[in-house]
Amino acid sequence: MELGRALRVRRSEMGLSQARVAALSGLSRQTVSQLETGSVPDLGLNKAERLAELLGLSLRVDLGFDAAPARAKKMLPLDRAAATASVSYRSALPADELRRMLVTGQAADRYAPHLHALLDDAPVSLLAALAEQLHEENGGGRAQVWKRYRSLARQVKSLRNLWA
Repeated sequence: MELGRALRVRRSEMGLSQARVAALSGLSRQTVSQLETGSVPDLGLNKAERLAELLGLSLRVDLGFDAAPARAKKMLPLDRAAATASVSYRSALPADELRRMLVTGQAADRYAPHLHALLDDAPVSLLAALAEQLHEENGGGRAQVWKRYRSLARQVKSLRNLWA
């Protein structure tokens, strides 16, 4: 039930239909629907992981202790995303400029290649973490962040199936 609820919420935030998620994951729409409602008879770990990964979620086994101190040392998603977008370029995309583009939905010509690389190649889990950070910092719904991702992906002519 927990996995199905998480998948339904994220799919909705991302603006994807069950049919689209099914097509992108290689599962049937009926399986996606059953999983979301908690009525799927059996879903193997590989299929569950593939579906979760598509939506930027992860399956994890928790040992029951608090791992917060380890998480505190990690880079913020915005900083990780700016670094990821800059890997192949001489000039770096500043995190503040990436934030501006993601909040306004307007790609700066100078950084359009960086944004293209981010939206085409970054793990969906990073984009999801970034959406959560932007939601927490700027308010508005997570669905709005995903909508701006799609708009920016069209502006920079992203080829990733997720944005089609």
